[in-house]
Amino acid sequence: MNPVYEKLSKCLEAVREKTDFVPEVALVLGSGLGDFADTMDVDCVVDYKDIPGFPVSTAPGHKGRFVFGRVGDVPVVCMQGRVHYYEGYDMSDVVLPIRLMGMMGAKVLFLTNASGGIKQGFHAGDLMLITDQISFFVPSPLRGENISELGTRFPDMSHIYDEELSETIKKAAMKEDVRLRQGVYVQTQGPNYESPAEIGLCRTLGADAVGMSTACEAVAANHMGLRVVGVSCISNLAAGISPTPLSEQEVIDAGKAAADKFTRLVKRSIMDMKEVLA
Repeated sequence: MNPVYEKLSKCLEAVREKTDFVPEVALVLGSGLGDFADTMDVDCVVDYKDIPGFPVSTAPGHKGRFVFGRVGDVPVVCMQGRVHYYEGYDMSDVVLPIRLMGMMGAKVLFLTNASGGIKQGFHAGDLMLITDQISFFVPSPLRGENISELGTRFPDMSHIYDEELSETIKKAAMKEDVRLRQGVYVQTQGPNYESPAEIGLCRTLGADAVGMSTACEAVAANHMGLRVVGVSCISNLAAGISPTPLSEQEVIDAGKAAADKFTRLVKRSIMDMKEVLA
């Protein structure tokens, strides 16, 4: 058996010893956005540290646990804190939680993050629907022996972000009177923020927002057939655009400031996905 898949199977076995909850939607909460989990009708909680071999979040503001519960009538597994490549983990470990949630039964991966705004006119606190991504600044999570149990060797990435579910999020934003931007997200390695010249390059490549997560997770999810959607909270303007030095606290504070509209948008979107997934 592929060692990565074997590790995944052992993690799934450990989770199943604690809960038999089967989610429809897997939700990843980014920096400063973790409080959404407290609004769910919670069934149970499993700490990452209690799953043998599971990577543990070390980033500030990431609690590091799975929250199993319901948003309306939709069963959801929520990652209250993610794992980043800059924390020193192999890419296979960075996307292990995503693959594990797929193996739990999730059909949809709803990604969220905090990012730096690149596009002119973006402001801190804006929410951006991710329409596409640039991921080649970080190693592919599919590098190495293919895990045939999950997907094909050369998966197509023409439509990483599901158009039908993205439309659901747009309609949810209108219902909740939340202004929703749209754009392309680029992932960099981190943990350092980008230089002004690097941001200029990203803009030239067509990126509207930049962060240190998400894109690799979307690739892994697409590989195994999950439908992917993403919303990014613009926490600050990127280097060379922002007049002040960037900081982690700024990211966390911006997420908290956007918490109300973020919660309303994500909650409504997931509840409305039920009709699409039926």
